Amino acid sequence: MAGLYKKALIILTAFLVSACTGGSWNNPYPDGDASQSILYSAFSERPKHLDPVRAYSSNEYSFIAQIYEPLLQYHFLDRPYRLEPLAAARMPQVYYLNAAGERIAEQAEPGEIAYSDYWIDIKPGMRYQPHPALARDEQGEFSYHSLTSQQIDAANVLTDFPVTGTREVTAADFYHQIKRLAFPRLNSPIAGVMGDYIVGFSEFGKRVAEQYKTQQQEGAESSYFDLRQHEMEGVEVIDRYRLRIRLKGKYPQFLYWLAMPFFSPMPWEADAFYSQPGLEKRNISLNWYPLGSGPYMLEENNPNLRMILAENPNFHGESYPTTGEPDDERRGLLQSSGEPLPLIKRAIYSLEKESIPYWSKFLQGYYDTSGISSDSFDQAIQFSSQGEIGLTDEMAQKGITLHTAVTTSIFYFGFNMLDSTVGGSTESSRLLRQAISIALDFEEYISIFSNGRGVAAQGPLPPGIFGSRSGAEGVNGYVYDPGDGSQPQRKPIEAAKALMRQAGYPDGRDLKTNKPLILYYDTTATGPDGKARLNWMRKQFAKLGVQLVIRSSDYNRFQDKMREGTGQMYMWGWNADYPDPENFLFLLYGPNGKVEHAGENSSNYRNEEFDRLFVQMKNMENSDERLAIIDRMLEILRHDAPWAWGYFPKAYSLSHAWYGNVKPNLMANNTLKYKSIDPQLRETQRELWNPPVVWPLGLVAAVLLVTVVPAIRMYRQRERSAAR
Repeated sequence: MAGLYKKALIILTAFLVSACTGGSWNNPYPDGDASQSILYSAFSERPKHLDPVRAYSSNEYSFIAQIYEPLLQYHFLDRPYRLEPLAAARMPQVYYLNAAGERIAEQAEPGEIAYSDYWIDIKPGMRYQPHPALARDEQGEFSYHSLTSQQIDAANVLTDFPVTGTREVTAADFYHQIKRLAFPRLNSPIAGVMGDYIVGFSEFGKRVAEQYKTQQQEGAESSYFDLRQHEMEGVEVIDRYRLRIRLKGKYPQFLYWLAMPFFSPMPWEADAFYSQPGLEKRNISLNWYPLGSGPYMLEENNPNLRMILAENPNFHGESYPTTGEPDDERRGLLQSSGEPLPLIKRAIYSLEKESIPYWSKFLQGYYDTSGISSDSFDQAIQFSSQGEIGLTDEMAQKGITLHTAVTTSIFYFGFNMLDSTVGGSTESSRLLRQAISIALDFEEYISIFSNGRGVAAQGPLPPGIFGSRSGAEGVNGYVYDPGDGSQPQRKPIEAAKALMRQAGYPDGRDLKTNKPLILYYDTTATGPDGKARLNWMRKQFAKLGVQLVIRSSDYNRFQDKMREGTGQMYMWGWNADYPDPENFLFLLYGPNGKVEHAGENSSNYRNEEFDRLFVQMKNMENSDERLAIIDRMLEILRHDAPWAWGYFPKAYSLSHAWYGNVKPNLMANNTLKYKSIDPQLRETQRELWNPPVVWPLGLVAAVLLVTVVPAIRMYRQRERSAAR
């Protein structure tokens, strides 16, 4: 028995000693990865589309923008945002033509320009990632383009086809992708816009849709439709590395579209492979397994657990920028100048549906970067006595860095200009809208509901967009006073009440009917947070004596009201597709009216002068002349007040000290390749922040000793008694 007792003590001691050595017990990653250049992050919802013909959401772009290479990209460091070549060898050459197809001067009047030709050279030597769709056997035949039903039944993931291949990217692959954008079966969200500009785009779509329908009616076994057999009038492959795209009229914003994944190369082999019967049912498709030429490829797609990006071994190479803004060198953003990209070799994204577990793992060092939810805001952010934003002491002691940037987005409060009370161009309705615009204290709204993460808007153009002015020049004088020169001051509520009297609604009563003025606000807000926002909204109107009736509905019904024009007032938002004023001002262009034209002008605003200036401005190059036109357009909008301008959200993010080259870029989506990791620092900090907690084991050991020792003594006493 003494030997058993001794062995128990040895085992317990060994267990306690082992518990106090080694790395962190709670590390969710393999020990062998500690020294690797790996990014650790998370996602909350499976991206629905990874095919660049369909993808258009931020959670989809987080992945595909690292995998695919469109023709252009935004410079990582330069501000204002500047386009530069990516898959293109140089910036496209643009030539203008008249109606006869003859080249005319670059300075020609827009009315003389019938067509714009974009001549695009692509980089030679770009190769696609290893992929089964490109695999060939010794005879040069495709290994997996004629799969048997047995092969398909045996496949559950793409790696069940073990042989891979690659080939060079050619101009024909960009042409093929443009055809895919036009193919109605693929439902590209930008097909309508491109149909307005690319010559022959819509006609091509109608033609191939009919031919595809005929093919299926004839009983084709495969859904594959060979787009190579069909030509689009406005696009031509000149040679292996050059293509020409012809647009209708002049459309300088087309360059911004060329920086989106929509205009990435797509090999026809991908369509041929994925179209084989039975593969899509097994989620073996472009929406699950992309095929690109960019710096990364999707190594694992298990959206119930994790998604992993790995370095593309066939990546042609790119270098970190050598220039940036004047302050970038001081901030350490040029330390990687000229280094080959990507700097991070793998990125592991784990599924995290809740913000609290994500935040906890970030603080432990197991995620490299994090946003700031409302639950964690007070733990991360503090305000100085002057109202300046900074990190709490806890965050600063961990070496965490705060990054902020005003987004190229707007949340606005809209008036339906078709409504008989708040709409129209009468003096009464205009003054009513201006009074409401003053009363809606969006500075307070930002403070209460966004933790101060926003900037009250003076008009529809966010900072950083051409035409947005700072200082006194950018103040909306109908709602704000210039203030002390640094920040404009919202006009006092007495000024709004004076406008109400001029409008015929003194103290919120309609002089025509002698009844209280009742207005209606349509919203999708629900739950406790929504209730608080709606109570705030009622209080804003109560300041004017106006009774606000809330009409809540689900998002589908809300959209129906917007389409039908039955809503009176509403709140909505817009994210920029590209950094140009046209992408915001078109939201108030008359021919884009939601009710009459099914456009994005949800307020159904129409002003003849504004519409005329918009047509003149939209396709101009940035210049003093364009700026003067925009100034006049903004003055018209502020006077007419079809929106109470709301606010521009401010993005906050945090990163650990080992996560380098962090600079918010609100237009680029392909920035992972620029980021860097110091794995040694990360491992050191993880061990420091996650020491093994051994006192419970000591407590267990003490309990065991207290329990076992008396039992052993009692047992030995009985043995001795029995021996006597």
